[in-house]
Amino acid sequence: MVAPAVSPEPGLSSSPAPARARWLPVTLRSLAAAAAGGLLFLSVPPRPTWWLAPLAFAVLGLLLHRRRFRGALGYGFLFGLGFMTPLLSWTGIFVGAVAWLPLSALEALLVAVPCAAIGIVTRLRGGVLWAALLWVAGETLRALFPFGGFPWGKIAFSQPEGPYLFLAALGGTPLVAFAVTLSGFGLGELVRRLTARERAPRLLVAPVLAAVLPLAAGLATHPLVGTDAQAGEVTVAAVQGNVPRAGLDFNAQRRAVLDNHVKRTEQLAADVRAGRVAKPDLVIWPENASDIDPLRNRDAYELIDKAAKDVGAPIAVGAVLIDKDDNPRNTVILWDPVQGPIDQYTKRQLQPFGETMPWRGFFRIFSSAVDRAGRFVPGTEPTVFAMGQARVALATCYEVAFDGVVRDSVRNGASLLAIPTNNATFGRSEMTYQQLAMDRVRAVEHGRAVVVAATSGVSAIVHPDGTVSQRTDLFTPAALVERVPLRTATTMADRLGAWPEWVMVAAALAALVVGLVTARRGRRPTAADEAPSGAGEPTN
Repeated sequence: MVAPAVSPEPGLSSSPAPARARWLPVTLRSLAAAAAGGLLFLSVPPRPTWWLAPLAFAVLGLLLHRRRFRGALGYGFLFGLGFMTPLLSWTGIFVGAVAWLPLSALEALLVAVPCAAIGIVTRLRGGVLWAALLWVAGETLRALFPFGGFPWGKIAFSQPEGPYLFLAALGGTPLVAFAVTLSGFGLGELVRRLTARERAPRLLVAPVLAAVLPLAAGLATHPLVGTDAQAGEVTVAAVQGNVPRAGLDFNAQRRAVLDNHVKRTEQLAADVRAGRVAKPDLVIWPENASDIDPLRNRDAYELIDKAAKDVGAPIAVGAVLIDKDDNPRNTVILWDPVQGPIDQYTKRQLQPFGETMPWRGFFRIFSSAVDRAGRFVPGTEPTVFAMGQARVALATCYEVAFDGVVRDSVRNGASLLAIPTNNATFGRSEMTYQQLAMDRVRAVEHGRAVVVAATSGVSAIVHPDGTVSQRTDLFTPAALVERVPLRTATTMADRLGAWPEWVMVAAALAALVVGLVTARRGRRPTAADEAPSGAGEPTN
């Protein structure tokens, strides 16, 4: 019996090879995978180098093309490490590598899962399309698992400067991720075909279209992003009172933090009376501006009430409240200058290992720092504050990373979006700039101006097209005052909700199933394989 000729898999040899010959290419590919992940990190703000993201995926696509499961999983893990390790370095600033490195490794493993699947679907016709869809499916997984998900490394959050950003108004962050990765994988496939001398024009059309069309779609969408004031305009103020010191113990000086925000608001009121700035219609304070419960502590109540009366405008006050069962709640209080506290919003998406501590006893084995984590109780309602003419949706700090949380708040009749946040725990790291990038993406996705108020910075005013008109420096008391549009139009992304994401996930999984079935059939012996030489051949 004569066995049929079988082409070896890429990176594999049909005959034994010296150890050096076998391992050298693997080493080079491994270094390339980690470097591509680093390239993706360099596309993330505060750097404006958004275009590095598709280049990173071009390299990844070349590495994963027709790769077997274990190889694709390994290269995907290295790509994830190259991306996540520097991206999340801020998580270890005050607690060390015990938090940073395990989190980076876990996220890298979750990146590796879709990469392993990408190696399978690149064997199919239209492989770059299925590869991009699988990346979106991987981001969906990371946004849900584990401990409620951690979507910090979404590709859309690397794009507040580039033309891909405007696709967020059509399909949210999943569509942006799909566009960026499709461009990258298309570019990688184009390079592969050119270097493999597959240069016939008909063979180059598909990868060229995959590389170019998503970018063109973003450019074409830009003029459709609305910025007009459909419900009038309001003058907003974002107050950044600053904290006495950075670090995990900043809230040990809770009264000083509250005093700082009261003082900066009173200075704002003095500037208004002197005619140096316009009188605000509403004021946004940061998360944790008052870690002293003002509904239980009379001194804190009187300080906030005096500030509201002095500035003559309602204030959204970030505060820690203690409920009737003595459980803390991370809350924003709507404080009216006449009536006092009249409404509340309690943070719904709590930060694991910060506001809550999953598996506290288990993780205490590795570090006593777990006892610093809170026992906060989440809220349940996407409350919108009526602040004069504006209806203000709230997403507190960590919540801005979660598509559904922000969407629910905006779709609840909001004309303006406010992000009270507290980044003092992370010092002068890139964390606050990464979060500002999320705020800019949300502005375009939902067609709303965004007011960002941070305890220690960076606070900012973001317009509905994602542009930042003002922002503060880190660890500097400041107040930003600006007139912004109120908008009531619903973007396509809000109308469609999560449907584009789930359709893309379903298509990705269907392609993976087809890829697995096709690969299995390809390995199954056929009748011709079992027949003697010459049997089964066609006759003339």
